[in-house]
Amino acid sequence: MKIGIQIHPQNTTMKAMRDTWLHADALKVDSIWVWDHFYPLYGDPDASHFEAYTLLAAIAAETKHATVGALVTCFTYRNPQLLADMSRTIDHISGGRFILGVGSGWFERDYTEYGYEFGTAVGRLKILEKGLPVIKERLAKLNPGTVNPKMPLMIGGSGEKFTLRLVAEHADLSNVFGPVENVRKKNQVIDEWCAKIGRNPREIERTVAINPEDLEMADEFAAAGADHLIVMGRPPKDGWTDDSRFNFAPLEKYLAKHGR
Repeated sequence: MKIGIQIHPQNTTMKAMRDTWLHADALKVDSIWVWDHFYPLYGDPDASHFEAYTLLAAIAAETKHATVGALVTCFTYRNPQLLADMSRTIDHISGGRFILGVGSGWFERDYTEYGYEFGTAVGRLKILEKGLPVIKERLAKLNPGTVNPKMPLMIGGSGEKFTLRLVAEHADLSNVFGPVENVRKKNQVIDEWCAKIGRNPREIERTVAINPEDLEMADEFAAAGADHLIVMGRPPKDGWTDDSRFNFAPLEKYLAKHGR
């Protein structure tokens, strides 16, 4: 089982986030992620917040082991050709450790305050579907190309008729949320879509975003088809003795138990 963390870039400081990603990389977690929003998703709606892709460039430059990416990029916040170029650049900064995670977007405040058209859920999914080949075309044209010859593409979301079809057609990784039964169901749907289009379902890595305490259920998630658990901690605070910092205790316990 791969293990990663998602750092929530809200109600925090750059120092606290840097301490968190450096500590996580020292633990040799498999992946480090941020989310792609412009405002907090919980707590004080006007608390401090930082942008995803500039953070990812910094994480890529300062880490050595973990893959890095956004869990997940809101596709309509950036022109797909620009997104491809940004991703290629971070891939070079990281030495080939970048994962391009994308989704159709959902947080209306981001759209309205930054001047994007919110539209409908189906409309945003159609924009994503149309844009995925554009990203691939631009990546093939860039000079230099990516360090990783096959820069992995993740698609996040769990809509069974549209999103999971896109996963089967395009993705190297899929991300969904727990509980275990939801993971099992969504993986079954991905497998069914793969069968319809003639793709080997094991080509798609199955990631699951979980809370720190859910690491105790790692075996159950594995039985439901998960390959990679991504721990979502609370926003990190300055000072390692602060109880409200990112909760590393369950993660460190899990890694020690499995000899990592």
